[in-house]
Amino acid sequence: QVQLVETGGGLVQAGGSLRLSCAASGRTISTAYMAWFRQAPGKDREFVAAITWRYIRAYSPSVQGRFIISRDNAKNTLYLQMNSLKPEDSAVYYCAAGTRPSNGVQTSQTEASYDFWGQGTQVTVSS
Repeated sequence: QVQLVETGGGLVQAGGSLRLSCAASGRTISTAYMAWFRQAPGKDREFVAAITWRYIRAYSPSVQGRFIISRDNAKNTLYLQMNSLKPEDSAVYYCAAGTRPSNGVQTSQTEASYDFWGQGTQVTVSS
């Protein structure tokens, strides 16, 4: 079992930055593949960014060039640095972990690939 707790959300003006953190407990995430998803009101949850245990990264086109996903295995923590924020980035952001065997080369953008989820943290970007 892996418990995930997201922090760092809040209210920010358009053009600003936020850094989300996802602290894992219960087991090490050093061999897990990790991701961030988000869900805006009235919309389906969508993929934002992923990182494998080999540090291969993937991003949604909507955040490419503005967001950076990273991980610190020593701290058992996943991060999402969000820059140049837009009002359309407003959503609840969820951290996810996948613990099934993987080659560490391919990222996954599908929710079903991930076994554990955090409770989410709200990000609101004002115009």
